[in-house]
Amino acid sequence: MAQAAKTFKDLVVWQKAHKFVLAIYKLTARFPKIEIYCLTTQMRRAAISIPANIAEGFKKRGVSDKTRFLNIAQGSLEESRYYLLLTADLGYGATGDMEILLEEVS
Repeated sequence: MAQAAKTFKDLVVWQKAHKFVLAIYKLTARFPKIEIYCLTTQMRRAAISIPANIAEGFKKRGVSDKTRFLNIAQGSLEESRYYLLLTADLGYGATGDMEILLEEVS
């Protein structure tokens, strides 16, 4: 039987979401400078929101509170999914591996 998570860092979904954030930072570091205040910032913000909301929801006691934070994380995940599509369409980088990781988090 699996042991209960003691902290949010014990959650596999949080670990994968954190790995996704690190990959987004690597990818966006190579974006054109004109994107620094637009797509780069938006992608990072949306990606960070995923594990941050999982972490915040982890300590919430009520089911409705936990659900609300997980729903916010899911919304940020879908936003990130679009940004990966846009990144590929703009020719800013390959996103296939990140799409797979994002699907695992989802």
